[in-house]
Amino acid sequence: MPGVYISYPFCNQKCSFCNFASGVGTGDSQGRYTAALLHEVGAHQWTWLPETLYLGGGTPSLMPIEQLTNLLRLIPRERLMEVTVECAPGTLSEASVRAWMKAGVNRVSLGVQSFDPTELRHTGRRHRAETVREDVALLRRIGLTNINIDLIAGLPHQTPQSWNASLAHLEQLEVPHSSVYIFEIDEDSRLGKEILLGGQRYSTGFMPSEETAAQFYEEGVARLRDMGLQRYEISNFARPGFQSRHNLKYWKREPYVGFGLDAHSFDGTVRWSNPDSLEAYLAVSLENREVEPACAEEEHFFVGLRLTEGIQPTADEWRQFARPIAKWKEAGMLQHEGSTLRLSDAGVLVSNEIFQEFLLV
Repeated sequence: MPGVYISYPFCNQKCSFCNFASGVGTGDSQGRYTAALLHEVGAHQWTWLPETLYLGGGTPSLMPIEQLTNLLRLIPRERLMEVTVECAPGTLSEASVRAWMKAGVNRVSLGVQSFDPTELRHTGRRHRAETVREDVALLRRIGLTNINIDLIAGLPHQTPQSWNASLAHLEQLEVPHSSVYIFEIDEDSRLGKEILLGGQRYSTGFMPSEETAAQFYEEGVARLRDMGLQRYEISNFARPGFQSRHNLKYWKREPYVGFGLDAHSFDGTVRWSNPDSLEAYLAVSLENREVEPACAEEEHFFVGLRLTEGIQPTADEWRQFARPIAKWKEAGMLQHEGSTLRLSDAGVLVSNEIFQEFLLV
């Protein structure tokens, strides 16, 4: 069953590590954007009924309650099973959460990234560990218990002590889902660009090494397993029954439609996306978007191998990719059991390098 993604690209501040098409907006730009977004969703011709809905960004929890509920009213709800809102800690209120739940929201993803005050301060985050605890308590008190918490391994100023402290905070909160990402240098983020230029801003001189960040991640995997959160995708961990239904669509190549700035869509055959600049999104005729055929063979490996369960290549795929499969099996990075191919624990840490070899040129 297909899914829906809606982008709300505004935040209270732009974090130094963020590479998304988001930023701090004015009241005028937010109003114009919301009007355009409502128009885009309202004009969509629904040829299928969605099963999942994900509001990302940016910080959708900053969207005025009335605007958010008006937006959700435009989405067919007959088959909706999971509706997620991304939130920055400290942007929740009892009134907003109750309104979201009334509109159908049943899952919240908190962009915590770290519980350590030094790491938070030097990446532009405004919350404290206590803020996260208060938010989780608020959600549970009102009855919204399907909660995800994001963490990043390898942030500036992160040490073994601070990382273990963040994992301890996560353990105390006992949420059913967590996403743990290894920090990656990305030229589209201020921090990543500064590292590539050899500069010293944004605490680039206090970055853990790649090896240390990988070690933090592996420690996180073990700690989350002890918490009952099993890895089901490279960066995602959940208790049984709490996997993100929406995100699984991306990795299993199921259809979804995206609305808003830089939102992407896939109908099972072709892909298309909206502009990644605000002015372009507000000005462009979205009816004339260019589509790009999807390469099922490439994507089967590129996104499917992210899943812990692995993939079952077709006979043609076994033959077509025999060389890279053999190479990475011999290196101990791929495991072959019966008809299933999956990344080994060691392979997870070099997954991007492995995936590149399954791209057709």
